[in-house]
Amino acid sequence: MSVSLQTLPPNNLHSSLHFHTPSSTVFNYPNYFPFFPNFNLKIPKKTLISQSHKLHGTKMKTLVPLQGEIPPNALRRKQGPLWRGGFSLGVDLGLSRTGLALSKGFSVRPLTVLNLRGEKLELQMIDIAEKEEVDEFIVGLPKSSDGNETPQSNKVRSVAGRLAVRAAERGWRVYLQDEHGTSVDAMHRMINMGVNKSARHGQIDAYAAVMLLERYFSDSGEETELVWPKQSELQEKIRIGPSQEDDDSFFD
Repeated sequence: MSVSLQTLPPNNLHSSLHFHTPSSTVFNYPNYFPFFPNFNLKIPKKTLISQSHKLHGTKMKTLVPLQGEIPPNALRRKQGPLWRGGFSLGVDLGLSRTGLALSKGFSVRPLTVLNLRGEKLELQMIDIAEKEEVDEFIVGLPKSSDGNETPQSNKVRSVAGRLAVRAAERGWRVYLQDEHGTSVDAMHRMINMGVNKSARHGQIDAYAAVMLLERYFSDSGEETELVWPKQSELQEKIRIGPSQEDDDSFFD
């Protein structure tokens, strides 16, 4: 027979294996669990995308590593529509300007455009995240129309890596999300809203971050890539998540 895992909280199916599984499933893994003889475990396709793991000799990819850390806020929202904690900061990194957008609850809005680079940019984003009670960053990753990364992608990965170290100190997460086409979508959005031409130039980066966040939530966070710091102690902080005091503030 086949057993399909539906929308459930994390479950220990194996001593080192935890799943957060949306309802649609496409891949079967027969007889890999010794305590469930004679059945096929179905794993959702879209959760098999980020990091590779081996399970009884079979290579698997998952949305997040299999150690049980907090999933993206978009996936948590999909699994529990009444869940209202965890705010997200969209980040559209440019050569000289960085657009930010904020998601609180079900609303996404442009926040600001930063004319900073390097350490000053990273520290300012952390400061904004603290003030807005953010616990994850969604950073746009440049890709071409065929889905391949571009020369700019490496630069974005470097910034995201440094940001991830600072974020992990607080238990926050940094994700990369394909940003292809978001600037064009942002321009169309502003034109349809009646934003005048001069204002569009100054706001397009923030609106591109809005489009990035909307794509992230539309995909339920299933197309993101979690940026892991190399330090094991920081990885553990990500798995634990923000402090209890930070979590409580979402419900005040």
